[in-house]
Amino acid sequence: MKFNLSALAVRERAITLFFIILSFIGGTYAFLSLGRAEDPSFTIRAMLVSVYWPGATVDEMQQQLADRLEKRIQEVGYVHKLDSHIRPGAATLTIEFKDYTPAEIVPDLFYQVRKRMLEESASLPEGVVGPIVNDSFSDVYFSLVALSAPGLPFRELSREAEVLRDKLSLVPGVQKAVLIADRPERVYIEFDQQKMSTLGLSAAELQQQISGFSRLIPAGQIETNGPSLALRIDARADSLAELQQLPIRVKDAIQPLGDLAKVRRGYEEPARMLARTGGMDSVLVGVVMQRGENGLQLGQALQAEIAATSARLPLGMELHQLTNQAEAISAAVDLFQLKFLVAVLVVMAVSILAIGFKAGLVVGIAIPLTLGLTFLVMKVAGINLDRITLGALIISLGLLVDDAIIAIEMMMVKMEQGMDRIKAASFAWSATAAPMAFGTLVTIAGFVPIGFARSGVGEYTGNIFWVVGSALILSWLVAVTFTPYLGVKLLKDVKAHHEDMYQKPLYLKLRSLIVWCVEQKKTVILATVLMLLLSLLAMNKLVQKQFFPSSDRPEVLVSIYLPHGTALKNTDATSRKLEQLLAGNADVRTMSAFIGAGAPRFFISANPEQPDPAFAKLLIVAQDAAARDRIMQLLQQHIDQGMFSEARIRVSRLLFGPPVPWPVSFRVMGEEPAKLREIATKVQALMVKDANIVGAHLEWDERVPVLRLKLQADTMAAYGLTATEVAQQLQLQLTGVSVSQLREDIRTVEVVARLERQQAQKAETLEIKTVRGQAVSIRQLGELKVEYEQPLLKRYNRTPYLAVVADVQGAQPNDVSNRLWQQLQELQASLPVGYKIAQAGSVEESGKADASIQKLMPLMVALMLIFIMLQMRSFTGMWMVLATAPLGLIGATLGLLIFRQPFGFVALLGMIGLAGILMRNTLILTQQVTDNLATGQSARDAVVDAAVHRARPVLLTALAAMLAFVPLTLDTFWGPLAFVLIGGVGVGTVLTLLFVPALYMQIFSRKLRHAV
Repeated sequence: MKFNLSALAVRERAITLFFIILSFIGGTYAFLSLGRAEDPSFTIRAMLVSVYWPGATVDEMQQQLADRLEKRIQEVGYVHKLDSHIRPGAATLTIEFKDYTPAEIVPDLFYQVRKRMLEESASLPEGVVGPIVNDSFSDVYFSLVALSAPGLPFRELSREAEVLRDKLSLVPGVQKAVLIADRPERVYIEFDQQKMSTLGLSAAELQQQISGFSRLIPAGQIETNGPSLALRIDARADSLAELQQLPIRVKDAIQPLGDLAKVRRGYEEPARMLARTGGMDSVLVGVVMQRGENGLQLGQALQAEIAATSARLPLGMELHQLTNQAEAISAAVDLFQLKFLVAVLVVMAVSILAIGFKAGLVVGIAIPLTLGLTFLVMKVAGINLDRITLGALIISLGLLVDDAIIAIEMMMVKMEQGMDRIKAASFAWSATAAPMAFGTLVTIAGFVPIGFARSGVGEYTGNIFWVVGSALILSWLVAVTFTPYLGVKLLKDVKAHHEDMYQKPLYLKLRSLIVWCVEQKKTVILATVLMLLLSLLAMNKLVQKQFFPSSDRPEVLVSIYLPHGTALKNTDATSRKLEQLLAGNADVRTMSAFIGAGAPRFFISANPEQPDPAFAKLLIVAQDAAARDRIMQLLQQHIDQGMFSEARIRVSRLLFGPPVPWPVSFRVMGEEPAKLREIATKVQALMVKDANIVGAHLEWDERVPVLRLKLQADTMAAYGLTATEVAQQLQLQLTGVSVSQLREDIRTVEVVARLERQQAQKAETLEIKTVRGQAVSIRQLGELKVEYEQPLLKRYNRTPYLAVVADVQGAQPNDVSNRLWQQLQELQASLPVGYKIAQAGSVEESGKADASIQKLMPLMVALMLIFIMLQMRSFTGMWMVLATAPLGLIGATLGLLIFRQPFGFVALLGMIGLAGILMRNTLILTQQVTDNLATGQSARDAVVDAAVHRARPVLLTALAAMLAFVPLTLDTFWGPLAFVLIGGVGVGTVLTLLFVPALYMQIFSRKLRHAV
């Protein structure tokens, strides 16, 4: 007796019922306890290295520092890209590791970089600060909390922010909390040059006397017969008042420091970064969530702590939560759960209407059973409910209903033919279990490239494979165990019908159509191939291409670019104008400004811009998506009217997928900056002509003025001065020099001596003290003139480059970029040796993602061939099933064109899975042909009857799947995939019923003539 799992499930009814109840309970528990997240966590394989050399030019930074450090970094394995931004006195190196770098070795790679930077620091020129390694660049801030206090000293705000940081870092689930945009406090000693000259006191002497009173130096200890006695000298100045009263020797007299210079509190000047919330200066606290934590639970815990902190804040201080990932998670999960519920109800309704209430009820019960077991598997595997897994569940919903419908429909057919319920329930196993199982495996194999793609995108979307695979396997298990049991319980015995149900008018019309396809097999095959070729052409030429779609989140990002070299205060002024424009706007929920650097990474795909005094970023959180669009329109109107002509203003939304700073970008690479400018200008001129290009520009082009003092060697010798002494005195007067430190509670405040600010604005008035105490104007020491230097240089993998970048309107970035790339080939061919143009932007990132998928295509095909061969047991049958895989392209192309959807990475995922879905149908259909032949039917009748008999379950499951995908069409992220599956499944299923019989007869015609 052959093993029959369906018969066993029906016979052991108590056990089967027990497992059904257990599945419901376990699934409900798993669903309620699953972690919630907006997006799946994945490893950002990037880090930063910063190095500073005050006074160095861009060329000196490049040759003495950047080049050395880049060589050492390239010794580390898996390095994909080194993007260096070099400015006068500073360089930032962004290191990206290859997408396929195993996540578990990334920390070790960070350590290898850190170790090499430490080794190299010993050989760097004197005066260099760093290299400083930042391996927290990839941190995503779960929440950004801003603390502001209009009218109160900023130092009080900083102290409260420190308390808040300490409190939030102790909340369970928080990895760390950090201060952002906290301005370091300073105490400035500002002296008058004329007064110092009159007193005969040099700035260097003043600096030396102040340092002597404030340095912490051990005074030794005395050993006694008892304890050791440490000797403490209590003469240090540790407060502003004590510093003002510090005695300074002037000739033969002693005067308080406060009488000689102005001593005041202040903050770092110029500031490295400023932050404002609602127009008020702020300090931010960024909270990073521990990996694997439940975002909703952490959000509740943070809200409680923030509320408690707000209640005890001093009068005048305000606390604002700028971003809260818990809200995004809740909104995303709730919306998807609603779509998911709608999809479940739609599939159940279709089943009930198509095959009757009780049979439909069996399918309706099988769906939540399968989903409950899937939730249980997700719980065990540690897979959260997020954007990807919820989408995968809806995709699964459209597929898993197939097995239940096939099983119950087969049972109904056999009961109508006179078989009793028990035998009819068991028949599903012997007739359809094997083809359903191999069809399921073929469908799952279609998602293998997604699950095992070794890339950041693959890691992000990989759970589609695991969720869909689990759901389909469990769906098969439910179909062969729980569904027969439920059928026996709910369906009533029916009398055998003397009239064949397949002789009804609708079936007879279908039979006539299939007979025509079989008789005109060559015409049908040729027409299908022609449609496939036209679809390929349309997909290539007519369907727009994209990488990842825009996010549906309510944030508006405003990037402010002023000319390189612009002072921070001028950037701040432009930012304030923009903030004032939106002040009081009802559509704005929160608004924060970051001047001198980008916003912290509050969204996984939002790379923060590197420090730059000429850059600012506004982060505006709108009330909803409609409000976001109105804000963007308002800003763009004022920008187009020239309200911010001093800057380049870019208004944008968040994007899904890997960070892409500019959608269209071309790197001009070579050694000489002047030649790079020349080539890049030609690229820009070509881009500007394209109607879809907006704001094409060079990333760096301008040169900035500098004052150069060319010292006369003989004059210097006559005054007894050296270049070092001159530079030190000028540094002290202009920028200031740290001469001491005040230790206040947990903070150390630098004491900086410098010239009064009014006197430091004019270079010609500056004076240098000689060794004889004589004051000499710097013009007496040499020639002072204005020259122009490079403000910025960028290097890509140690080669200088100049990027030409732009936004896109009315088209998809990939289409525009590829079109321009073709037009650039003539220019590319004419470039001198050592220079080249390379595509960047969306095309570069999508190419990496697509390549990681394409590498696994051979494995996918191999697995499909194995599963098909195990079921078909013939080469001809295997190739026939495989031939139906591309049929979905016809419907997918139609769906994308009709609904004007772009084809991108998400749509590609749907196309890959679609091939498995159609081959599954073909596999079950061809198995029906084989079964018909075994009963003695003629070849023609076996093929036609198989198509007619399989029409109802195939069309029903296709309709259920299409309707299940409808809620996804309203989603920004999943929309293109949904249209691909709706069009592909609909058209592909119809073609399967018509094309496969024709192909079957054509391929097997000679063999089938001898089969009877």
